[in-house]
Amino acid sequence: MTIAVNTDPETLEVDEAIRAEIERAVKTMGELYDAADCEVSITLTDDAHIHELNKKYRGIDRPTDVLSFALHESDEPEIIYEDAQPDALGDIVVSVERARAQSIEYGHSFKREIIFLIVHGMLHLLGYDHIDEADRLEMESEQKFVMTELSIGRE
Repeated sequence: MTIAVNTDPETLEVDEAIRAEIERAVKTMGELYDAADCEVSITLTDDAHIHELNKKYRGIDRPTDVLSFALHESDEPEIIYEDAQPDALGDIVVSVERARAQSIEYGHSFKREIIFLIVHGMLHLLGYDHIDEADRLEMESEQKFVMTELSIGRE
């Protein structure tokens, strides 16, 4: 699994231990969902930046906790390379500010909240959604499964 973890703005402080946990979660999901040869880009940002993205791409004028931009949602032509190239799943954008606030609100650690948001975003990139009730229940089940596999509970 090829993982790029970036911060935007660059002044945003994210502990290296959290970055390592994010990479572990994504790699684990790659193994669990037969996507170990894929590529994922993760941007850790603030509420102002995710607010802009949420408004631009979803038409919702407020910050959110996580956005996913899957590269396999459209009918784009398949690109065939001579050498094996990783399959790019897409991008995940997480508001670190929102994750901190939600961890306090829900009474668990920041690590648990940010990893949960990464898992949620990864499931979207892998094709899961929660538009209708059956899909929502399936996605919740997958989230619980992955969090258990990562041994991350609600401390």
